[in-house]
Amino acid sequence: MDLAAKVETYLQERFGHQARLLAMAPLGEGVHGTAHRVVFQTPQGENRLIMKALFHSRFGHDHYADRAQVLLLAQANYNEMPKHVRATDVVGETPDRLISVRDAREFYIFMEEADGVSYFEDLEAILRRGRLSDLDRQRARMLAQFIAEVHANRYRGPNAGVLYRRRIRDLIGHGECIMGIIDAYEPVDFATDAELVSYAARCLPWWGRIRDRGERLCSVHGDFHPGNIRLRGDDFVLLDRSRGTWGEAADDVSCLGINYIHYALKERGVFDGPFAELFHLFLAAYLEKTGDDGIFEVVQPFFAFRVLVIANPRFYPDAPDPVRRKLLDFGRSVLAVDRFEPQHIAAYLEGR
Repeated sequence: MDLAAKVETYLQERFGHQARLLAMAPLGEGVHGTAHRVVFQTPQGENRLIMKALFHSRFGHDHYADRAQVLLLAQANYNEMPKHVRATDVVGETPDRLISVRDAREFYIFMEEADGVSYFEDLEAILRRGRLSDLDRQRARMLAQFIAEVHANRYRGPNAGVLYRRRIRDLIGHGECIMGIIDAYEPVDFATDAELVSYAARCLPWWGRIRDRGERLCSVHGDFHPGNIRLRGDDFVLLDRSRGTWGEAADDVSCLGINYIHYALKERGVFDGPFAELFHLFLAAYLEKTGDDGIFEVVQPFFAFRVLVIANPRFYPDAPDPVRRKLLDFGRSVLAVDRFEPQHIAAYLEGR
């Protein structure tokens, strides 16, 4: 039985025997997997869902249990966060149907379709025009205030230390994080494999250094980058909260912040101009809301991780090699400082 037939059978079991599959269109491939738009009819009218699956190789997704873990965690996390698209189910694929996951060897998550446009499109528009609008500034503050409110939910249970250690350990060694991203690099002109291995070695001491900061454990998104932010005028909706409910606030702040730094380099080759302004606006609004000065003592390995993502052509294929090189220099520089100082970003980018 082909996948479309399995999907229609699943829809009939889930929504009633009168459900009919109208269309199942591929939305394309990302780095981690594929997605389809599923359009179906019930007596109540036409409905749409997005069906997403993960590729088998790399990023720690090699075994079917790995892929199941990612999607089951995503299903729970999507629905716990405000302004996030809702997941409706996680299913498994057998040779003849989509079923309860117990006997499955492949897995899919169904979720609502998000409207709006990617925040990347907004950043590209700024890049073309070379200046900020009031709406651009408003959006940066809005995103900072939102994620600050998310982080205000601190973990109060007895296992904070264990969960925080897990998050920091995953940052260094998980297949989707520092070591996994490095393993996914093909040969590149701007860095050698030995240099990337050395970069990971510089990250390792930070695991021992910050893993016992369990008092900082808080609610996080975990992948708060522009591609997971869909703008809707002066509002937004989020995608892909899939790495767990609890973590370190510096993860989200660095995830969005490094994209402002990246775009500043794309526009001017240095940390200056409208994207530098956006970075400082975002950070100032976040700190005004949280007062979290301690973030500057733990953000370094999170910046180092996000640098590896943007510098990897698999994720950002259009970044020029000189920009990738400066980002790696930035990552190596911040790993060497005890306290991250935003006013020194230009020097960090020069490897100082």
